[in-house]
Amino acid sequence: MCTRIAALLAVLLVGASAAAQPYPSKPIKLVVGYPPGGSGDFLTRIMADELAKDLGVAVVADNRPGAGGNIANEVVAKAPADGYTVLNATHFAVNKALYKSIAYDADKDFAAVSRVAVGPTVVCVNNNLPVANLKELIAYAQANPGKLFNASAGYGSAPHLASVLFESVAGVKFTSVQFKGGGPAAQSLLAGDTQVMFATSPTVMGFVRAGRMRALAVTTRHASPAVPGIPGAEEAGLPGYDFTFWFGLFVPAGTPAPVVKRLHEAAVKGLAKPEVREKIALQGMDAAPSASPEAFEAEIRAEAPMWDRLVRESGARVE
Repeated sequence: MCTRIAALLAVLLVGASAAAQPYPSKPIKLVVGYPPGGSGDFLTRIMADELAKDLGVAVVADNRPGAGGNIANEVVAKAPADGYTVLNATHFAVNKALYKSIAYDADKDFAAVSRVAVGPTVVCVNNNLPVANLKELIAYAQANPGKLFNASAGYGSAPHLASVLFESVAGVKFTSVQFKGGGPAAQSLLAGDTQVMFATSPTVMGFVRAGRMRALAVTTRHASPAVPGIPGAEEAGLPGYDFTFWFGLFVPAGTPAPVVKRLHEAAVKGLAKPEVREKIALQGMDAAPSASPEAFEAEIRAEAPMWDRLVRESGARVE
């Protein structure tokens, strides 16, 4: 009997010790729904390094590409709500509107931590297209409805939705060709199989600087310091057009508030470093941490109708 009591006490003491361990006490997994090489992957690896420095544990980037980020979203939605599985993602309203069914609840399965970075896309054209600026592109597209092929990075991607909004504001119509990411879309533009492309800056700026394609504008009203030398849409001749995309950190719903706060603090500290902000700027984005998890959550809710409208206006639907 004494032996059993002693064993039970030992188990209770071990359990109490584990429960008393401060967060974090083991490695953290930072999941992203995109393959290596793109903006999402780049930001994930930067944040993994910065979170690890501040939290004192290993933070491992985990690429789970596929289904427009839905695979990664599902992994995190179904993970324990303990702060050891974190997601780097864009707005969930996009996939909620785009996909006929998803295996998680876009409105209820996640808790916001902080936005990481925000940036515009870049409007590029094939060198053989006889347009020198955005006004000429619009005029050409209006005179040739549906005859310009737009290389898109896939349904629901930031470049796809940027082009949808552009068509609406400019009164033009492209024939969009969906590729599995920005890389294949850029290769199509270079080959001349397509003539127009809306792209994240890292995907195309190397080609632009090498003179292999032309950048006409960024998709914000005014020029972006993160993408120097390219005019904003308003300066280029399309007032009223303004499009940016962002990535942000999320955890499973139900994660304790002190854990969410600790992750937020670590993210903000990392994103405040000049060298980190410079690295993000080189990718054509601006570090943009949220003031608090609550502020990020409020922004997400406020933006949801806009993303939903863009997807529905595009007519895109994935079964």
